[in-house]
Formats: sequence, structure tokens, C-alpha cells
Amino acid sequence: MSESSYQITLLPGDGIGPEVVAEGVKVLKAVGQRFGLSFELREALLGGIAIDTTGTALPDETVRLCQEADAVLLGAVGGPKWDDPQAKVRPEQGLLGIRKALGLYANLRPVTIHPKLLGASPLKAERLQGVDLLVVRELTGGIYFGEKGRTGTGADESAFDVCTYSVAEIERVVRAAGEWARGRRRKLTSVDKANVLETSRLWRSTTAQVIRDEFPDITLETMLVDACAMHLLRRPADFDVIVTENMFGDILTDEASMLAGSMGLLPSASLGASTPGRSTRMGLYEPIHGSAPDIAGRGLANPLATILSVALLLRYSLGLDEAAQVVERAVEQVIEAGTVTADIADPGEQVCSTIEVGDAVTEAIVS
Repeated sequence: MSESSYQITLLPGDGIGPEVVAEGVKVLKAVGQRFGLSFELREALLGGIAIDTTGTALPDETVRLCQEADAVLLGAVGGPKWDDPQAKVRPEQGLLGIRKALGLYANLRPVTIHPKLLGASPLKAERLQGVDLLVVRELTGGIYFGEKGRTGTGADESAFDVCTYSVAEIERVVRAAGEWARGRRRKLTSVDKANVLETSRLWRSTTAQVIRDEFPDITLETMLVDACAMHLLRRPADFDVIVTENMFGDILTDEASMLAGSMGLLPSASLGASTPGRSTRMGLYEPIHGSAPDIAGRGLANPLATILSVALLLRYSLGLDEAAQVVERAVEQVIEAGTVTADIADPGEQVCSTIEVGDAVTEAIVS
């Protein structure tokens, strides 16, 4: 591929995934038109649709197409059809599996508040002034990937999920978080449960050493996860970069999404190591919302989180920061103009469809 040509693998997935990914594709094409870039788009199966089609949530062909790509854009996986927790094959296995297969160990979830949307959040507007935070979640370790199982039967049955972290796993994600903090306000909050968990005690000591040895210009604070959950609502503007382990990050980022008023607004980037000789990283990009099967096919889904995920894709995996900024400004313009879906519309404001919002963003990019 030439320097102006990029290969993107699309994983539309389930529920509203195909609808929002379609709007992301329109944005990529608009960026290509404006900047003279070419995107080769290849689609693959993941999640429930992959189970129905192939019997597995993560087909080998999907792994191959993702490994060959410069970046991956994902919609969402799962839905009531595949919700049985006892099932041996579940959509979420595809998501966990592709993260592992691509070595994506750091999940970035930025949270900013557009002034026009202050009323969409359940928090008071004065608490949201100046909120601009980034959560960095470790993605391939911890309890989600540890040994799990059941023993015994009947009243004697018990279950276990093992949470394990190594120094190397903690170091690499803290190091990445330190780099991002260095490019922002130079404040890093490390979240753990060190008063109870041995993995958290290792997390805290390792984090302190990495920051002390490699990032002396960064201010580090440590915070217990329960306190962080409280302060995200009490004083969210005080946070800059938060780094934490897999399960804590999963929970805290969903909480943080409510600061912006809707999960339909927040993007994410799951990143691996830097590409040798380049500043870019392999990444999988997706909105933080789920598959929302109750609104699938009705044109109600908010595509802005996916479109902002495309901006992150341009920035972190393709090194196209100017193009990423153009996409982000286009989203701001569309919100300011009131071209929004129902989840963030003001009372009495005209509600637009998924396609209408996507069209407005693409028009803002090329105009």
C-alpha cells in the first residue's frame, strides 16, 4: 500500500453495529475526498452474526483480515438472541479474542463535554464545566482473561475467576498512559483496590516506579476504585488521565459516559505497541455503546461515537492528525447546528435519523 492508501477492516457486528459503521465509512470516504487519500475497506464477521454464519464468534478469516489491516473499525456485538450465559459460544468471546489476537493492551476512552449538550447529562451543568479526561484501561489481562471454572454440584457448587497481573503487563499500559498524560495536563490518576487485592498492590507499586523512573514531570495520584467512582461524579473536571486495570476500567468508563449525556457520543481506541520505526499503533476502534437491539434498523442510533472513533483511527493508527481534527470539528459543527439524534436532542428540538446525522458530518468535512 502507498503512503496515501490505507487498508481498513470493518467489523459491523450485531444490532445497530452495521448502521453506525456505515456512517463511519461515509466519513472515511469524505476524508479521502478532502485529503486525496484512498481507503481499501474489507468487511469481516464478528460476534453474533459470526456465530450464526460460521459457528464461532471469531472466525480465522476475521483474524487474518484484521492482522493484515492498518486499523479495524468495529460496530458492536451481542444481543438477546445470544444472551444465554451458559452458552459455550458467545459474541463477547469474539471481542475478547480479537483484542488478544491483535495485541491490543491499552483501551483509550476520551470524555469531553460539548457546551450545547450540558443539559443532556444527569449531572448539574456546573459540575461539568472544564471536563476533559482520558481513561486508559488495561485490556488483555486481569480477571476477564484469568482462569475460570466451577467445582462441586448442588449446594456445594462454587465458581472462581482468577485475576492475575504481571509487572510487564502493568508497566506497558502505565508507560502508555504516562505518554498521553505528558501530552495533556501532566497529571495521572492510577486507580486500584490496593487495600484489599494483591494484584492492586502490585499495580500500585509498579505504577509508582514507572512514573518515578520514566516520567518525573508527571504528577501521580493513586485512588481506590470506589473513591474514583464517587469523584467522577463529584469533581470530574479534576481528572486528566486515569489508568486502571481491565474490570475497573470497564465499569468506570461506562459511568464516565454519562458525563457527556449519552453513550452515543463516546468513542474508544484499543491500541497495541507502536509500529516499528513509526509513531502509529495498530488499533481497533469502536463506540463504547452496545448493540442496542431494541432500536436496530429504526434509524435511531447515534452515529457520532463511531464517527469520533474514526477520528481516533486516523490519529493513532494512520498518523493523520489533521484529518482527525477535521472530523472532530465537523462533529462539533453538527452538534452546534442541532443536527442530532433523539438521545441528545433538547426538548422540542427536531430529531434526526442516523443517516441524516452522518450525512451532515460528511458534508461538513468536504465543504
